[in-house]
Amino acid sequence: MTAQVSSKEINAMDATQNAVLAEVRNHIGHLTLNRPAGLNAITLDMVRRLQRQLDAWAEDPQVNAVVLRGAGEKAFCAGGDIRSLYDSYKNGDTLHEDFFVEEYALDLTLHHYRKPILALMDGFVLGGGMGLVQGADLRVVTERSRLAMPEVAIGYFPDVGGSYFLSRIPGEIGIYLGVSGVQIRAADALYCGLADWYLESARLGQLDELLDHLEWHETPLKDLQGALAKIAAQQLPDAPLIALRPAIDHFFALPDVASMVEQMREVTVADSHEWAKSTADLLESRSPLAMGVTLKMLRRGRKLSLEQCFALELHLDRQWFDRGDLIEGVRALLIEKDKQPRWNPPTLQALHAEHVESFFSGFAQSGN
Repeated sequence: MTAQVSSKEINAMDATQNAVLAEVRNHIGHLTLNRPAGLNAITLDMVRRLQRQLDAWAEDPQVNAVVLRGAGEKAFCAGGDIRSLYDSYKNGDTLHEDFFVEEYALDLTLHHYRKPILALMDGFVLGGGMGLVQGADLRVVTERSRLAMPEVAIGYFPDVGGSYFLSRIPGEIGIYLGVSGVQIRAADALYCGLADWYLESARLGQLDELLDHLEWHETPLKDLQGALAKIAAQQLPDAPLIALRPAIDHFFALPDVASMVEQMREVTVADSHEWAKSTADLLESRSPLAMGVTLKMLRRGRKLSLEQCFALELHLDRQWFDRGDLIEGVRALLIEKDKQPRWNPPTLQALHAEHVESFFSGFAQSGN
């Protein structure tokens, strides 16, 4: 979901410009998230605009493919506009409820879209931004790309299909990314399977030129792949996660987060002791409840279909504003900015398995 950017000034700017730009060039529909001052954080209105345009292009024989990008050089999309959802909940409104239902429906549309989608993941791709790109057929990263599902930092869990795409990364890397909320760069994104191509940001304009003059011969997907193959690469050397993989697979396969932290402080795996200590410190700053629920959700997601994963996330969403740590996390980090969230429970040692399990109660019985 999560963007940590929102302000009255940004909202005022949105009122004078279209937050989603759409145009068709050379049989390609171009969609641009157009809130650069807010790192293209996605609002419910933007979700609805994207859905309407994608639905129209799906039926348009003149549109062969879709390109999805963010305006500016800082972000594709830094997530959902969390401040507006916080305000909705505090005011007793339903915006936060509607947002998740429609955002997940949009993400599913992207996963199942009948025409190829090329996502340009330049800059930050966080939370809800990941939800938009992970259903794309061709996911392009640059040297400026920073990918993450950072929700645990504000007391939430990685949604927008995170229980599906994180849980399917080989080994325990997806568990690590979800439970810790750390950012990764281009080489690691390719290694993890969260991206498909690497292109230097300086060549994005060249890609547009290729697309504008692309001759359609075979299937649209193959034609797009051919254009990318001329200027982009599918692998990068020296992905940091490769060296960390033995340690990640060891620590993040442990039964619970408290055990992970304890082991990281006591056990050395594959020369990773400094990384383990810093990771333990990071985990102890996150919401214990959010991490516990995230761990269970991701492990459960490994056995669920894409649709079932979204259903599970919605099941958790409907409880989280009342019972989870999100409201407190947003207060501490975005509203009052004291950076001293009072998590409930306050420590991993105080988090009981029954508490975590209670959030999943009723999901299996619902037939999902």
